[in-house]
Amino acid sequence: MENLLLLFVCLSLGVVLGRGKVFPPGAHHSLNAFVINVSLSALCLYYIPKITFSTEILLPVAVAWINIALAFLIFHFLGPRLGFSRAVTGAVVLCVGFGNTSFVGIPVISALYGPEAIKTVMLVDQPGSFVALSTVGIFLVNFYSGKAVGVVQSLRRIFSFPPFLMFLLALLMALSGLSFPKTLDSVFSSLGATTVPLALVSVGLQLKVERWHPYEKPLLLGLLFKLLLFPLFIFILYRHILGVDTEMAEVAIMESAMGPMITASILASSYGLAPRLCNLFIGVGIPLSLLTLYAWHLLL
Repeated sequence: MENLLLLFVCLSLGVVLGRGKVFPPGAHHSLNAFVINVSLSALCLYYIPKITFSTEILLPVAVAWINIALAFLIFHFLGPRLGFSRAVTGAVVLCVGFGNTSFVGIPVISALYGPEAIKTVMLVDQPGSFVALSTVGIFLVNFYSGKAVGVVQSLRRIFSFPPFLMFLLALLMALSGLSFPKTLDSVFSSLGATTVPLALVSVGLQLKVERWHPYEKPLLLGLLFKLLLFPLFIFILYRHILGVDTEMAEVAIMESAMGPMITASILASSYGLAPRLCNLFIGVGIPLSLLTLYAWHLLL
């Protein structure tokens, strides 16, 4: 209950601070930079070395890759047939092809399953969401905007990203059976604890609902896919086809139901792929996802 209360308090605080213009314009960029480069890196170093390896860890890693693959297959086919422009189709694919697995995922999963479940979130987020966005995501945003894609640039982006580098270090330690000294581990735990409040305040600062017209159809269809159909697909695949009924699989299913990723939305918007629609996916999708996530949790 305390974690859920913290979630709503921090998100509301971000909205109030944003509306009241208490923070300077663009303050969320500084919060994001700290969360991404420091907090997420610390979480990787704290949780990943403690992971017990099995084939089951492929389930959370696969979520992000399945998400973008299905989003592309469905909306690249449906978009032109529904009258969507190339830019709108690209915006839908990018915005619903990636979930908010860290900024919203970490607070929600921590509140519902406790801090131990963050191990699974890190698997969904780093080798899953981040690598998929930095490779497939970069390719798709260039594809829909008509710009050339640079393989070297994409690889440089991946291997200069602090949380991913820390993930690789932590993974190497886990495979080698090594661990950090207790004192250093405690420091990582404290730094990682900043993720929840700062990420939620940042999300609240960025929430902005614009006029729906003329984007009602792509917005509604995209959110229907992201919040209901995709997690339903993962639920059926993991629970009923693969027959995996563990907490790791359940957390992976919950992560599949997260709202649109802010970073993917910003990326699509910066390349001119229907920026107002991208903002709508965040402004409408994230608050709505908190309701649908609760429904998924009850179902699971």
